[in-house]
Amino acid sequence: MVGITGIGSGIDINSIVGALVNAEKAPKEAQLARLEKASTTKFSALGQLKGALSEFQTAMKDLNSLALFEKRTATSSNTSALSATASKTAQAGSYQLTVERLASSSKVATAALASSYTAPADGLLTVKLGAADAGVEVAIAAGDTLEQIRDKLNTSLKDQGITANIVNNPADGTSRLVLNAKETGAGKDIIISADAALSDLAVDSSVLAGATTAGYLGEPAGDAQFTIDGLAQASASNSVEGVIPDVTFSLLGKTEADKPLTLTVGQDNSGVTANIKKFVEAYNKLISVTSELTGVTQVGEGKPPVVGGLVGDASVRNLLSGVRSALGDPASQAGVQVLSDLGITTQRDGTLKIDDAKLSEALENNFDAVGTFFTGDSGLMSRVDKRIDGFIQTGGVLEQRMKGLESTISGIDKQRETLARRVEQIQTRLFAQFNAMDALVGRLNDTSSRLTQALGSLPGVVRQDN
Repeated sequence: MVGITGIGSGIDINSIVGALVNAEKAPKEAQLARLEKASTTKFSALGQLKGALSEFQTAMKDLNSLALFEKRTATSSNTSALSATASKTAQAGSYQLTVERLASSSKVATAALASSYTAPADGLLTVKLGAADAGVEVAIAAGDTLEQIRDKLNTSLKDQGITANIVNNPADGTSRLVLNAKETGAGKDIIISADAALSDLAVDSSVLAGATTAGYLGEPAGDAQFTIDGLAQASASNSVEGVIPDVTFSLLGKTEADKPLTLTVGQDNSGVTANIKKFVEAYNKLISVTSELTGVTQVGEGKPPVVGGLVGDASVRNLLSGVRSALGDPASQAGVQVLSDLGITTQRDGTLKIDDAKLSEALENNFDAVGTFFTGDSGLMSRVDKRIDGFIQTGGVLEQRMKGLESTISGIDKQRETLARRVEQIQTRLFAQFNAMDALVGRLNDTSSRLTQALGSLPGVVRQDN
């Protein structure tokens, strides 16, 4: 009802009503604003705490893994000559290896032919992979070009792992069919026999190809030749299994004369170390976050302190107390019983610090004990996880509190809507009352003015002008 008011009385009704309405709503608005700020701050703080706990729980899960401690590594000192992997049952050890020859596959070429060559008559090509192979017969038709012969070879030999192509010599206009075998190893040479009409396409794999004559290219198919600790070994493949139990290695190149490489098989110390450091970092982040959320920081003289969103919160105290208690409980085993046995100690600010040298020594000397210390139902990671799971799990303490705060924040919006309606009603009532008063005063003023005029017109009345 804001409009032109106070005409009858001359009173500023808009200002009066505004002041009365503000006096009514200001305390409630301030109360709701304080409640909203406190609830939002606490909700955000609980979200930060939950995030830090989730990261900490993930780090513990990664460390609480038997597979991590079962993993074995196989490290080559010369990765250009050899790479290796080891299964979890591989025994630790160190080996000296030399690679003298890599396993090779067969590559052969036909005699040089005119680029325009065509098969003079129908016939068969028989392609073998080694003398003992039964071979594959490929039917060639009279008039087939080199391209057509190549395509027929590729179609017939694809299951044998043999491919054919054409190499052209621009100097003299000749062409040759070149066949490659995928399978390596001695006795796996490509042999091509042909009917008399196709004799130009035959290849004797025991003969080195010449400038125009058929034969093998490079070297015949052969086994890999290598030694392990001086013991001569041979393998038809460059991927070698079984020579060292549970270790597979790939021969990649020859080693230099009198410079053997070292293959070391052992526990995955670096992987375990990385996961332990990840656990410590996640724990330190949790301590940092909780310190910030529960702390009161002075920011300067005359300025209010910065107060964390969970100052005095009993849940945080209970959480940290439980985690610290679990971290300090000794394990009932020999070798590694507490974190300090691994060089992990608590600093003054509550965070953890790692002595890398001591951790490395513990892994070298007590690797299995480190594994049982961290893993399993009674391991450290499981014990700590039980202390935090009730807080972070679905339906846990933090989730319930955050849902409660969400409900509170949602209720604040509803209270504001209710307050707005009540204020509007109060404002409407006040305007109605003040406007009624204003109208009454206006009528009284009009009556007073008419009476004054009437009285002034009576005989004998002396008008006094101011």
